[in-house]
Amino acid sequence: MDLPIDHFRLLGVSPSSDAQTVLRTLQQRLDRLPDDGFTAETLLGRAELLRTSADLLSDSERRAGYESDLTALAGADTSVVPALEIPSSREVPGLLLLLEAGQPLEAFELAWRSLQPPQAPALGSGREQDLTLLAGLACLAAADEAKQLRHFESAARSLQQGLQLLQRMGKAPVLRERMGRELEALSPYRVLDLLSRDLGASEERREGLALLEQLVQRRGGLEGGGDPDFGPNEFQAFFKQIRGFLTVQEQVDLFSRWGDEGSALADFLASTALTASGFARRKPERIAAARDRLMASGRPGIEPLLANLHLLLGEVDNARRQFADGAGKDLKAWAARQSEDPLAQLCAYCRDWLGRDVLPGYRDLDADPDLEAYFSDRDVISWVEQEDRRSGRHFPSPASSGAVISGGVISGAGAFNFDSSSWADGGFSDVATSSSGNTTPRATPSGALGTGFGVGFGSGFAHGFGSEEHKRDGDDDEAPLRWSLPQLRLPEGLAERLANWRLPALTLPERPAPWLATAAGGVGLIALAATWLLRPRPPALPTPPARGVVEIPVSPLPPPQRAATQPLATRLAPPSSTSPATQTPAPLTALTAAQPGAAQLRGQLEAWLRSKTQVLGGAPLPANLDTIAREGLIERLSGERQQDVAAGQTQNLDVSITDLSISESNPARIAVTATLRYSDSRRNASGKVVGTTPQTTLRNVYVFGRDGDRWRLAATTSAD
Repeated sequence: MDLPIDHFRLLGVSPSSDAQTVLRTLQQRLDRLPDDGFTAETLLGRAELLRTSADLLSDSERRAGYESDLTALAGADTSVVPALEIPSSREVPGLLLLLEAGQPLEAFELAWRSLQPPQAPALGSGREQDLTLLAGLACLAAADEAKQLRHFESAARSLQQGLQLLQRMGKAPVLRERMGRELEALSPYRVLDLLSRDLGASEERREGLALLEQLVQRRGGLEGGGDPDFGPNEFQAFFKQIRGFLTVQEQVDLFSRWGDEGSALADFLASTALTASGFARRKPERIAAARDRLMASGRPGIEPLLANLHLLLGEVDNARRQFADGAGKDLKAWAARQSEDPLAQLCAYCRDWLGRDVLPGYRDLDADPDLEAYFSDRDVISWVEQEDRRSGRHFPSPASSGAVISGGVISGAGAFNFDSSSWADGGFSDVATSSSGNTTPRATPSGALGTGFGVGFGSGFAHGFGSEEHKRDGDDDEAPLRWSLPQLRLPEGLAERLANWRLPALTLPERPAPWLATAAGGVGLIALAATWLLRPRPPALPTPPARGVVEIPVSPLPPPQRAATQPLATRLAPPSSTSPATQTPAPLTALTAAQPGAAQLRGQLEAWLRSKTQVLGGAPLPANLDTIAREGLIERLSGERQQDVAAGQTQNLDVSITDLSISESNPARIAVTATLRYSDSRRNASGKVVGTTPQTTLRNVYVFGRDGDRWRLAATTSAD
């Protein structure tokens, strides 16, 4: 058989070692025998192979000829590697030396192949015993090597293959047990690896979700502690990372299923995910499902959250009552500083809650807590009106409270029967005051999440999941915002619906038409909420007081691979004489080679980086950019450019690839590690520089995936 190694590496000496060093190293290798239980025959064969290499390297004439052959081989073709031909009787000793030389993956693959029929050794022979032992040791070493390189899925595949081999052979129970433990310990890393991949990698993501469920079940649920090797603090930090890789629908499905199985924390998280999905996608029925799930939980301290959900569903009276009954003193004091109007106060709290605790933390969701846009949406208005008709909700006549509609303006906030006295002082503190005046101690997290969520985890696990804790200089420095609402202007479109009721200097009839009762209820909420949001705003809205915050420990897991710390590090600058926006785009050619080399991959990467730089500099997206990159990266690039357009900025980048090497390759996936020289500057619409990054050196990993007969860039991440 051929061993993929040369005499220098087999013996463990450098090409510059002299004859004395060679002989001294030989003696040291002979004296240090492996103590893993190999037979005497294998150890004698190992010694013979070591002496053969030492004899050649200590003979100056033979060594010169061998070095000349190595030099010629290296210059002929970089894909050819030196190898040693050994007799089949020395197969096991040769594989043992390959493992000792630091090539465990090659040793494992060759040993696995030798144990397959028809070349499998006789049952019960010493060769079978040694090959099985060697395969197990090489498998563990290969998995550890892959783990150090953060190739967790590759490490798991090696362990699974080795475990199956040893189970089939019925040998090495100690090694099998060790492999099982290593495989379990890799589960969190594998979940991170698989779920951080592109959304198009559906098979890998399904496997990652299945592993996540197994991990949660093994520890006894989200609140459990049945895994001694994965304590609550470590699991909390891990789960915070995982959540950012899950889509909103994946979270709805997972948490709903776990909540139905009895997990209170999962039940609460399902409500949060349903709310996020319903608000971002304008589907009030999902918010209604979140409300029903939260109400069915029966947990204390959730009244402020229910107030927000009722508000988003157009249930004004219920929202007011829940907030009045459940909000603490501090929260009510904060709300009072936002506006003198009760509904405006509730809108302020709802907007803050959406922005901090609900909308962040989903891979496929990027939404702003824009209540005006939400309440102006056609689907939302239609759903609210339908619910009003179905439930027979009745609202007081505007005339009975002195409300006048004139010119698209509703005058008289009393038309919606708000009792501002019930919104007076309350408590958002460690003691919740009920409507009956009784006080109940509780530690309510920021956003009034209530107790019972996150047993053993604290508020950091129950919500937020990585969103930064709000930092304020103190409530005393907050200027009260006085947006009194004597007249409330409807958003564009809604005023037209009330045009028929525009009666100059006249109040509305005592009993208006049936559809106007709906408008006074469902649409009235929209009018009030939208008006409050249309007022001139200060630069930043003060945040509600935060309590019960638990510091999250530093995660023992590596940071997510997709969350690169240099998001601009993969851009190639155009020539300085021509701006990116005016450059002629270079033609984009598909890479169709079955096994592309480093030079071909570098050309493909440069084409992507050049196109990306031109787009961020102001040029349009090339029509055929999907020739070299998958849709996920193109959408991300388009989104980044849209953000710059909204800010009135462009990016001028200077990037060059100084080195590139292939770090992983198989028929469906190739990973390369590239070293980049990078700097950038950001300019506003007038051409003024508003930010720069000095020249630095970066290392990134780029993953290419095989799509049919062509290779396309699939993912990028930092290599550091």
